[in-house]
Amino acid sequence: MPEQHSPRRPTAQLDARYSSALRPRPGAADVTATDWADARRQLEAAEIFWASTVRPDGRLHVTPVIAAWHGGSLYFSTGPEEQKARNLAHDGHCALTTGRNDLGEGLDIVVEGTAEQVSDPAELERVITAHETKYGEHIISPEGTFHGIGDSFRTGSAIVFALAPVTAYGFGRKDGVYTHTRWTF
Repeated sequence: MPEQHSPRRPTAQLDARYSSALRPRPGAADVTATDWADARRQLEAAEIFWASTVRPDGRLHVTPVIAAWHGGSLYFSTGPEEQKARNLAHDGHCALTTGRNDLGEGLDIVVEGTAEQVSDPAELERVITAHETKYGEHIISPEGTFHGIGDSFRTGSAIVFALAPVTAYGFGRKDGVYTHTRWTF
């Protein structure tokens, strides 16, 4: 199970082809790879992710999800009859993407790996706690958008998946400097 693995520290590599390293500016600091700790903080804080899965016929399916980073994996859920559940039952490879929708500043992150269904009750409780801590009133309050999600996880009316990164990409922008970092786990 992904939760039992200790979080791994990835190697980071700057891809100069897509970074400002190809177009240095006078007086600008050297362009370096984004530190994984910065990316992980953004994964922990991001509220919306885009899940990309592959249909059995090879077509892509992309949809927004909420996810919580815990113990070195991103945890997300879906209904058993939803398209992403059917896709993941056929092929567990997927990506979760988060970031900003502007060119000015920010860090867009793509996490790739194989989603594994979580069924261990103790792990599900940790995942529920991680979601409740992160999303607060959205989950805890009876008026919250996702109120009752914990019970859905417990009863199986929502399937929980863990995505431990195999490869991740970060596309950073700050003060006109662009970076493209690849993290390999």
